Amino acid sequence: MGSFEAVTEKSATTPRWVVTCMVGGVIVGVSLMGAYSTQLGMFWKTRRRHKKPVRVYMDGCFDMMHYGHCNALRQARTLGDQLIVGVVSDAEIIANKGPPVTPLHERLMMVNAVKWVDEVIPEAPYAITEEFMKKLFDEYKIDYIIHGDDPCVLPDGTDAYAHAKKAGRYKQIKRTEGVSSTDIVGRMLLCVRERSVTDSHNHSSLQRQFSNGHSPKFDAGAPATTASGTRISHFLPTSRRIVQFSNGRGPGPDSRIVYIDGAFDLFHAGHVEILRLARDLGDFLLVGIHTDHTVSGNQKIHYGNKPDELLANVRCILGMPNKNFGQSSVSWELDILVDWDWGGGSATRGSHRPIMNLHERSLSVLACRYVDEVIIGAPWEVSKDMITTFNISLVVHGTIAENNDFQKEQCNPYAVPISMGIFKLLESPLDITTTTIIKRIVSNHEAYQKRNEKKGESEKRYYEGKGHVSGD
Repeated sequence: MGSFEAVTEKSATTPRWVVTCMVGGVIVGVSLMGAYSTQLGMFWKTRRRHKKPVRVYMDGCFDMMHYGHCNALRQARTLGDQLIVGVVSDAEIIANKGPPVTPLHERLMMVNAVKWVDEVIPEAPYAITEEFMKKLFDEYKIDYIIHGDDPCVLPDGTDAYAHAKKAGRYKQIKRTEGVSSTDIVGRMLLCVRERSVTDSHNHSSLQRQFSNGHSPKFDAGAPATTASGTRISHFLPTSRRIVQFSNGRGPGPDSRIVYIDGAFDLFHAGHVEILRLARDLGDFLLVGIHTDHTVSGNQKIHYGNKPDELLANVRCILGMPNKNFGQSSVSWELDILVDWDWGGGSATRGSHRPIMNLHERSLSVLACRYVDEVIIGAPWEVSKDMITTFNISLVVHGTIAENNDFQKEQCNPYAVPISMGIFKLLESPLDITTTTIIKRIVSNHEAYQKRNEKKGESEKRYYEGKGHVSGD
């Protein structure tokens, strides 16, 4: 026993040392591994930091920018780390497609405001030439050039992206169905064209039809393209698309929430700039999008039963020069600018509004980098309950809008926030409204009709040969 104890005692020191060594070894080992892991982590962080980001390029006219453009930019951004966008010059658009509705400086504002865009190249060429492609690769460090699955053909019949494809630096995304700039112009042209189909239709019904992709002329099985090349929209809203466009975050507990509402129809540079100002007044911008019914529910204006006199008055109200037009042109303009009741001598300004339906308008607003959240189908009046529910700190409205007579109206939609001292009227940076855009088309409608006819041919070929393209 004694020897055993002695051995054990002697052994006990050795194992203790061994264990200590082992424990020490483990500790040292762990320390070494910890140091190694830390250094390895720093190495990968440094490598990631110094690794060249994948830069992708997408170009376009972005005329009358809409949610289809925004979705294309969103998809392009997923193919790289940085998205650089080329905006085609006015001269290039005129040469290749016809006159743009929105000038370059407005289109640049619109593209810069899209939350997926990192950089913008103004006055980009319509076609990717070898010279410009070299500039993209060398100067802008572009890795890939992106375009939708719809063909982009030059006037000479060649592919605008042939050089990028040949260089192996081309990637394709899925085209967003149901909308295009041609389609939006076409919706306005359809307001008039479909009057010849039937005089018994209701104009508010027509508005619902063309903003939701239906037409009494074409729903009976005829092709979904008019004789003038205007293809009717078939926008199919999905919850997934809304999620893709959303920021996915709410305001913090101490956030200063600013609220602004409106139709935001034909989302334009004037909208972008007022949203930018509104966002600067707080930490979180909540935007209310009015329903189609609210937008179209305007008061009637009575001017007697002479359409030429009414048109003169309407053009005066809208700030358009008075000209001598023939009877057909008078009726055409009245149908676009107002809903003329030929028997009753009255007009409802904007009964064809909105041009874009509620879901389309919501997506356009959600794509704006200044917007944090939207209320889809916001009420006309801002109530106390609404202010409490959303914890709104400030309600704002621009000085330039389709209807700025709210302070004179008996039912002022902003009466509650005004009484609470949380209402602010913002000086609008740009004198642009939806009517401004419509006026541009009305004043040059023949040129836009020809542009639609030209574009309609390529649209027709695309849809005839269309196949499924994976992506979103």
